[in-house]
Amino acid sequence: MQYRLKTTKATADRLKELQSKTNLTPNILARIAVSLSLREKEKINLIEAPLLGLDFNRSTLTGNYDYVYKSLITEHEKREVTDDEFFPDLFNAHLERGAAILEKEYAQASNVNKLMRNLVDKVESI
Repeated sequence: MQYRLKTTKATADRLKELQSKTNLTPNILARIAVSLSLREKEKINLIEAPLLGLDFNRSTLTGNYDYVYKSLITEHEKREVTDDEFFPDLFNAHLERGAAILEKEYAQASNVNKLMRNLVDKVESI
């Protein structure tokens, strides 16, 4: 069982840029990003790029909700997911895709307050 996750440099850069614009920490932004990725219907592609970005502890990203994240990713995959598949591979793939989505969401919103309102609206429309 792995307890460390390393992002790609592109994702690290996105999270750092979003942190400077929103004052949200990278771990909070990562959780939002994973949530946005899980809303997508398309299957996730595992990361093939070098992992030269941010380094996270599993507990920092999933905390008391580790089982919830694993359940959501299992549901998205529509198959049983082993713990080794879930973290870091699938979680990181959702983080990668979600960070790009979050970056676009912020660009459309142009400020953190509007971004949060837009994200809440998305959640409420489920």
